Amino acid sequence: MGGRDHLFKVLVVGDAAVGKTSLVQRYSQDSFSKHYKSTVGGQERFTSMTRLYYRDASACVIMFDVTNATTFSNSQRWKQDLDSKLTLPNGEPVPCLLLANKCDLSPWAVSRDQVDRFSKENGFTGWTETSVKENKNINEAMRVLIEKMMSNSREDMSLSTQGDYINLQTKPSSSWACC
Repeated sequence: MGGRDHLFKVLVVGDAAVGKTSLVQRYSQDSFSKHYKSTVGGQERFTSMTRLYYRDASACVIMFDVTNATTFSNSQRWKQDLDSKLTLPNGEPVPCLLLANKCDLSPWAVSRDQVDRFSKENGFTGWTETSVKENKNINEAMRVLIEKMMSNSREDMSLSTQGDYINLQTKPSSSWACC
């Protein structure tokens, strides 16, 4: 990688107890704990703060718990809130991944087809299933998001926003590294 570092603000939002804090902990420190307290202290208070929280973000992750249909349906509200309060400098929506977390648990409350359709209809960059606990697809999903942010920072809009399922088994296409 060349001489310039990039600093990006990435939002991680979703309903309580879907794994947001665990995701950040897993990705940044490669650790997992079952015991977290509510980070912000309730969604009602948080929703009034979102404009300030969203400011200057380059990308977003919206998470839901695959075993809880309510957290899935509320992802639409999170995405609408994000899109109404934050855009890239060129006016486009910020890249946003939909993470179907806790995929190690069953039964799923929603089908993969429902998630795929939802992701496309709501303008997500894409979606994939994750398990923060099992460390499944965490680094790979973040790699996809980082590539999208790097692409946007170069004003190269060649990566499309189709909302498709992201196959994380493919090799990275660029030659830069992170972390």
